[in-house]
Amino acid sequence: MNQKEESVIVSDEIITGKIYLVRGKKVMIDRDLAELYNVETRVLNQSVRRNIKRFPSDFMFQMTKDEMENWKSQIVISNSETMGLRKPPLAFTEQGVAMLSSVLNSEQAILVNIQIIRIFTRMRQLLSSHKEILHKMENLEKKDLEHDEKILLIFKFLKQLERAKQEEHEFRNRKSIGFRQGENE
Repeated sequence: MNQKEESVIVSDEIITGKIYLVRGKKVMIDRDLAELYNVETRVLNQSVRRNIKRFPSDFMFQMTKDEMENWKSQIVISNSETMGLRKPPLAFTEQGVAMLSSVLNSEQAILVNIQIIRIFTRMRQLLSSHKEILHKMENLEKKDLEHDEKILLIFKFLKQLERAKQEEHEFRNRKSIGFRQGENE
């Protein structure tokens, strides 16, 4: 890798902040990608439309009006930013973002694309490690529940044993009733 490729064009935090969850998928929106690639949104969308065969539905989709409203409410964009949002934006999955590098062949697009793909990969690895931790915690919780049940069972047996001892003690110390031979003769 040369030094140009290693230099960061945009901070990881900015890119991460532009990744949204839509339809259960992590996606980036056309206008955000255009901004990162330093092209106009219409230019990016024209390039995509000219190469539409490269973008199947699992790579890119157009948001519905409801999805767009939900997205706008999540990012709280001002009226000046909504200018030009006459139709729902295109949403690109990780694979769609990767495909964009073959459509937009500028130096900036290539470098930013590499950075975005690395961030998607780190996010996937992070989620994977979180799943492992969650699985281990669930196992510990199950063991804890099993131990709790066993401890409760031990207490139940101890209480039964204590009751049996108490009953035996009461039986031995009870006052005898009835007639005994040889007492009143």
